[in-house]
Amino acid sequence: MHIRTKTSLLFLCCLGAAFLLPAQKDTPSIPAVHANLQYDKKGNLQGKAPDGSTVTLYRKPAWFTLSGVTPEVRGEQDGLRLQFAAERLRGGSVVYGLIPFGQHTYPTAVLRFEAGIDSTGAAFLPVRKDLKEGYDHTGWQKSGRGVLGFRLIDQGGNMVYEGKTAFAADDKQFVPLPVVLRGPFLSCQTDTSITIWYETSEPVETHIEIPGVTVYKSGIPVLRHEYTATGLRPDTHYEYAVQCGDLRQQYRFSTAPAPGPTLAFTFAYASDSRSGYGGGERNIYGANSQIMSRIGALALREDAAFVQFTGDLFDGYVSDPDEWRLQAANWIHAVEPYWHYIPFNVGMGNHESLGWASAERNWVAIDGFPYETHSAEAQFGALFVNPLNGPESEDGAVYDPNPDAPGDFPSYRENVFAYTHGNTAMVVLNSNYWFSPLLRGLRFIGGNLHGYVMDRQLEWLDQTLQAFEADTNILHVFVTIHTPPFPNGGHRGDCMWYNGDNGNRPYVAGKGLAKGIIERRDEILDRCVNRSSKVVAFLCGDEHNYNRMIIDDQTPRYPDPWFFERQPLKRPVWQIINGAAGAPFYAQQQAPWSAAVRGFTVQNALCLFDISGKEIVMRVVNPDTLEEIDRVQLR
Repeated sequence: MHIRTKTSLLFLCCLGAAFLLPAQKDTPSIPAVHANLQYDKKGNLQGKAPDGSTVTLYRKPAWFTLSGVTPEVRGEQDGLRLQFAAERLRGGSVVYGLIPFGQHTYPTAVLRFEAGIDSTGAAFLPVRKDLKEGYDHTGWQKSGRGVLGFRLIDQGGNMVYEGKTAFAADDKQFVPLPVVLRGPFLSCQTDTSITIWYETSEPVETHIEIPGVTVYKSGIPVLRHEYTATGLRPDTHYEYAVQCGDLRQQYRFSTAPAPGPTLAFTFAYASDSRSGYGGGERNIYGANSQIMSRIGALALREDAAFVQFTGDLFDGYVSDPDEWRLQAANWIHAVEPYWHYIPFNVGMGNHESLGWASAERNWVAIDGFPYETHSAEAQFGALFVNPLNGPESEDGAVYDPNPDAPGDFPSYRENVFAYTHGNTAMVVLNSNYWFSPLLRGLRFIGGNLHGYVMDRQLEWLDQTLQAFEADTNILHVFVTIHTPPFPNGGHRGDCMWYNGDNGNRPYVAGKGLAKGIIERRDEILDRCVNRSSKVVAFLCGDEHNYNRMIIDDQTPRYPDPWFFERQPLKRPVWQIINGAAGAPFYAQQQAPWSAAVRGFTVQNALCLFDISGKEIVMRVVNPDTLEEIDRVQLR
């Protein structure tokens, strides 16, 4: 096994809290890529507009954080006492029950009893009284061991978080035990390797066993456990077990087929699962857990080899890294039972935004810095496990104010990458890199706009597509990007269109980039359509609906008038939008290319791509009703 170290969520909670100080006490260096930013005499970060007016940037306080809802657990004679740091949980409740590990394929908490959270933030779970006799379905009274799952509800009735805690018990005392808090998860699946990763509730030694292959022991107590098993056989099913203390969790995984078109397979695609309307599990503090759990179950039922999910996992637009991690953890927990068995490969969207907020506009304005700790890119890379084959950053680009020194821009590490499965390649882009949500009103400060792929990422895309073009084992390439080149419902005013206004572009060190958003869209099309014969489709989201369209040289693509060069297209390509994973829907809007749109629906949807040699059939299924919404042969 190969070890790739990564800081744990819980350690990062402490790190985030340490950096999250009032603005006047926390004055990190201002990156040179921003202009007209400075600290005033009180240490407040301010941007000065050309007209002399100012905007004050600050770190917006969090309602809840991951560390605030992760309890300190203490054993007592008849149960467990949970102590929470989050003041807003006081007056709320803990709903809890046993998790039947070893009894079911997808073990989840069977919630049964409720305990109040008092004015000190403490809740006592009387396990001995509540979970006895007919309520002890896991046999903890006989074994002296058990695992509880719990859900936190604030005093307003809102669901905030779901967690786990393990215990040992005898006639005299309950004792908390370490437990796998999140995971295990599967990532970076290849034909000969796979990465298994998970978080434990405290620093502890664990080990992973793959019968007939290897046993790995961590050797030292850690919170974050991440190991890559290598030397595996292609297209092979493996059992694996994770041992944490006395608890042994057993699951299975499959390796990818060997490169080439030998074996048929299915993969799933969706995006946009931030909180929805209607209450309950549609919003567990930022994530639509209800729809995501059904998407996970449907993907497993359809025997998907993996799920690609590209952006807007949760609400985001926060300033505190620990709040960002809480919302991310809630999304992870929704699909956790299924992620034990197949990879969920995750890309970024605009709602992963983490940064400095504008006091005047009460919204996140620019990407957070220091980039190493407070950028959305850094948090995304620290949490998720993705291939490390993407570009480094935008450092060294023609517009970099310090081209010979790294660190002016955030990292692309694990938020831009590519991977293959059999005869198919997936290229994952980030169209919300170095994102400044209020850029149109704050161009004098600078940042990147929603939907724009910057130069170094574009260069990497071109190089990656050319490598796949030369690879005879790859027949099909999908390019997944959160923002569609041709929006159809809800985002006509941005994405890669901006109502036809090409003037929208990033601003670096006070200057706008040479190419506008529509020109950059055309450059992406040129690389994916004209320079590549293998790109099948753009898999997009951002708009909370499902639709598909074929883009070719006859598709209307420009505003009138258009004063720049028109990019010809040598062949057709599909655009598939599926942002229907639980976020509030958007209906269809009229655009120049609307006549080409097919299958438009606001139903929740999961796209399933059946790959068989040279043929690709896409099926679209509603995870709520299991109705087939659409079916089309893409190749």
